[in-house]
Amino acid sequence: RPGLALCAGCGGRIQDPFLLRVSPDLEWHVACLKCAECGQPLDETCTCFLRDGKAYCKRDYSRLFGIKCAQCRASFSSSDLVMRARDHVYHLECFRCAACGRQLLPGDQFCLRERDLLCRADHGPPHDG
Repeated sequence: RPGLALCAGCGGRIQDPFLLRVSPDLEWHVACLKCAECGQPLDETCTCFLRDGKAYCKRDYSRLFGIKCAQCRASFSSSDLVMRARDHVYHLECFRCAACGRQLLPGDQFCLRERDLLCRADHGPPHDG
């Protein structure tokens, strides 16, 4: 469909012999498909992520929109093991008691008070209700 498509990047008509299509309905000039954050060209050799009509490289998409550790606020890599407490996610090394600093391990009892994790020794016995 060269000549009929409009570039999602610059808005111009695509008359080039090649275009890049991301998702079923967004097309770009080869030179226009770049990460909205860092400007890295995004072509058929790399992964492209879309958000609100903008294209991002994997690194910037993860940094801007990915889940972050509730303690250190850093992103997670695909190989990271995580711990969860309600809707909070933590790196294993960040899953520590806020009072004594002891690392909490799978199976340990803990309390989540506001944003603070507390081990059993520091939060005391469970309250009724």
